[in-house]
Amino acid sequence: MSSPVSQESTRRRLSAQQAETVARLTDAAVDVLNDEGFDGLTVRVVAKRAGVAPATAYTYFSSKSHLVAEVFWRRLAEGVPDPDPALDPADRVAAVLRDVSLVVAGEGQLGGAVTVALLGTDPDVEHLRLRIGGFIRQRLARALEVDPENPGPVVDALEMLYAGGLVHAGMGHLSYEQTSERLVAAAHLLMEKQS
Repeated sequence: MSSPVSQESTRRRLSAQQAETVARLTDAAVDVLNDEGFDGLTVRVVAKRAGVAPATAYTYFSSKSHLVAEVFWRRLAEGVPDPDPALDPADRVAAVLRDVSLVVAGEGQLGGAVTVALLGTDPDVEHLRLRIGGFIRQRLARALEVDPENPGPVVDALEMLYAGGLVHAGMGHLSYEQTSERLVAAAHLLMEKQS
């Protein structure tokens, strides 16, 4: 794993060996989630599945919510590319929202776990929540070619759309694929109103 995301952690910069350990832990977390659900997930169980000492796992992750939030952050950062400048703004926005909403599609119980984890109060989760929100805001601002530091009301509305859509999907009311379709339709509607 050589992507910049694989070399960072909420707590510190990682060596290649540390990055491999974190990757094993995050992969094992998804396996445990699919087998045991969020209630059965613990840092200790994940450490055992990854072949890592629990004390080592806790040096990287303060809680199971932190671990799940890290999984989501990594999937998001690696799975949501910069907007395609060849597309018109509405299609760029739609692509960003589609990519964000599909990051955990087909991942078993990961989506619901992400919803629970990101609503937690763990300081490491809060750090990741801010990083995730900033990343999505930046992608949406780039799609609209506006300043991410002051993106305006359209980006604010789009952020509300995706946050509500992902919580809705995480609660199991819609699949992530259905959520993606609705987010894209809502984004197009919002963009039409702005024209």
